[in-house]
Amino acid sequence: MTGEKKNRHSWRAILLCMGALFSLAVTGCQVDVGGQTLPSPYYLTDDVQYFPTGPKMKVQREADAMKAANPNPVYPSPSPSPPPPPAPGQQ
Repeated sequence: MTGEKKNRHSWRAILLCMGALFSLAVTGCQVDVGGQTLPSPYYLTDDVQYFPTGPKMKVQREADAMKAANPNPVYPSPSPSPPPPPAPGQQ
């Protein structure tokens, strides 16, 4: 009787493992590795989405509004930088 019960448990374990392997093989997966999305098994039938490029400057509307508010901004002149120190061993 213990041999029959042991045999039944081993068949259950085998069927469970085979079912898990089958479900992994059928479903596939999509992973993200180093910022690169690797495809799932359905990447050939997936529809391609197109996203048009946006403006190069992300805050263009804000820059335009600031320019319209003050068309001739006065920038302070940069202060002169001090001369570099002399090289070691030279005076």
